[in-house]
Amino acid sequence: MTSAVLLVAHGSSDPRAAATTRALARAVAAQRPGLDVRCAFLDHAGPRPDEVLFAFSRSGHRSAVVVPLLLTAAYHGRVDLPAVLDRARSDGLRLDVSVTDVLGPVAGAVSPFLLASLRRALPAGLHHDGIALVAAGTRDDLARHTVDQAASALGATLGVPCQAGFASGSPVTGAVAVSRLREAGCSRIAIASYFLAPGRLHDMAVSSALSAGALAPAAPPLGGNLDLARLVVARIAAVSPVSAALTAA
Repeated sequence: MTSAVLLVAHGSSDPRAAATTRALARAVAAQRPGLDVRCAFLDHAGPRPDEVLFAFSRSGHRSAVVVPLLLTAAYHGRVDLPAVLDRARSDGLRLDVSVTDVLGPVAGAVSPFLLASLRRALPAGLHHDGIALVAAGTRDDLARHTVDQAASALGATLGVPCQAGFASGSPVTGAVAVSRLREAGCSRIAIASYFLAPGRLHDMAVSSALSAGALAPAAPPLGGNLDLARLVVARIAAVSPVSAALTAA
C-alpha cells in the first residue's frame, strides 16, 4: 500500500524556489492527511530524490509515488529523474517506486486543475483582451509544443487570444509573444506565469513581456495554490490505488 509521496522539483539557486516547493508539499498533505508527502530536488537545494526514497524505506514504507514537478516532459523528466531512480536501485533501494505523469499536458490533454491554477493566479482587475503565457523554455520542440497547448487551452477557457513566450530555448520571448498578440488586435495583454516557483528565468520572462508593454503586475508562479495541489493529488491517484481511494474520500 502506498502512502509515501515524493515531489521532485528541478531545484534552483534562488531560495524562494525551494520554499515554494515545500509549500506545495504541505498543501498536498493538507488535501490528503493520510499521505506522507516530502520533497526533493534534482539540482541546487537538497535533499536529493534518492536520499528521500531511502528515508521512506527506513521509515517502513514499502512503496512510494514520485511526482515530477515539471510543466513539460523535457530532459529533466525523461532523463535526469529516471537516472536518479536507476542509481538508487543500483545502490540497494528495495522500495517499489511508481512515477506519475508531469503536471503539464499529457497526450495533448491539459488538466482542468492546471487551467484553474493558471486562472487563479492571474491578477484581478486588469481587464485584459490577450494573455502572454511566459515559460522557462527548452530546446526540446515537443516539450515547447506542450506549452503552446497549455496557452491555447487557457485562451479558449478565458475567451481571449493567448500566446506562449519563453525565457530560453526559443526565439519567441515574452516580448515577441506580446508583439504577436498586438498584431492580432490585442491592446491590453496580461502576463500568465507557466512557472511553478520564482527564479531567474521567471524574472527574465516577465521582464521581457513587460518591456513590450504587457500589463503589470504579472501573475506570480503557480506555487502552492489549491488547484495545483489538487492536480498533484490527481496525478498520484492515477498510479496508486490507495491514493485513489484517498482522493475519493
